[in-house]
Amino acid sequence: MEIQWIAIGRLFRTRGLRGELTGELDSRVPGRETALREVTLEKEGRRQVFRVEEVWRHLGRPVFKFEGIDSINEAEPWENSAILAPESEVVPPGEGEYSHAALVGSQVVALGTGVAIGVVRGVEEYGGPPLLKVETADGREILIPFAREICRSIDAAAKIIGVELPDGLLELQ
Repeated sequence: MEIQWIAIGRLFRTRGLRGELTGELDSRVPGRETALREVTLEKEGRRQVFRVEEVWRHLGRPVFKFEGIDSINEAEPWENSAILAPESEVVPPGEGEYSHAALVGSQVVALGTGVAIGVVRGVEEYGGPPLLKVETADGREILIPFAREICRSIDAAAKIIGVELPDGLLELQ
């Protein structure tokens, strides 16, 4: 049986000279990264399985050291990669929680009018509520806070997010 790999987080940039990469996981379980033994990194259609050699935290973010990535030059191609784990190791979201992977690809529609706003292409986190990175039909990118006051209905199975946007939000971006 083929292993199903699920996106559980992302890598950001290199850190230090030993080939380490900073990242984040989409998990409500504190310290989840320390339980990872093997992950697949995916970037621009390229996938490779790596054994997790070491994980430590710096400024609140996990720093990953993968076996076989031993220099900054070997780590740079994996900057901004998705971190995938076997489906059997994924911690399911709790009631009212959603993984980033479940939100990506969702259609965002305005409640009341049913007007399609765009498609979620990613989820960004900067310390406040997560931001849905939405691509509009005309190719623009807009950021919509993933907050209950705005994202009023979420059907992860149907990939539809109903929103009530504050006045002017679409014009800001």
